Amino acid sequence: MADTKIKKTEKPAKPSAPKKPNKIAKWWNETIGELRKVTWPTREEALHMTKIVLIVVFAMAVFLGIVDFLFSELIGTIVG
Repeated sequence: MADTKIKKTEKPAKPSAPKKPNKIAKWWNETIGELRKVTWPTREEALHMTKIVLIVVFAMAVFLGIVDFLFSELIGTIVG
């Protein structure tokens, strides 16, 4: 028997297509793009809005505390 070597044919190199970003990279790039479109408040506007939020939270806490106290007294009167 004759020694016959099988030659492997090499495939021609394909031109490399640009890599598609994975889902996380795509999400990150889109997020950064959207954040660049945002109109950010100035420092003074941010402080003003923060003060408003704190005042509203404090007022709601006082209101809910009073309502809770009144309902507790009402239930205590009915049960007791």
